Amino acid sequence: MADDREESLEKRRAQLEAELATKRVEAKVDEASEARAEVSRKGYAQAMKLSSEFIAAILVGAFLGYVLDRFVGTAPWGLIVLLLLGFCAGVLNVLRSAGVVAHPLDDDKK
Repeated sequence: MADDREESLEKRRAQLEAELATKRVEAKVDEASEARAEVSRKGYAQAMKLSSEFIAAILVGAFLGYVLDRFVGTAPWGLIVLLLLGFCAGVLNVLRSAGVVAHPLDDDKK
């Protein structure tokens, strides 16, 4: 009778170990898919950051050019020049954020 009980406990232990092994495999698959999703989210966040910096620089340049034209009366040259400067600043910001162009040196680092 004691042997039957030990055998049933051994069977139960083996069954639980098998279930635990399958759960561990499923958990590893879930972790791998979560890691891929995290990389995808980081890429999307970087793309949104770069595009918003680029568009903001262009809009600020256009707005300042429009205001300059209104007050000085140089229409449309202020808008054209500052819009182009805003475009250049946007491209420079995107390149800096992407790591293609180095950030300007601070006075502390000289």
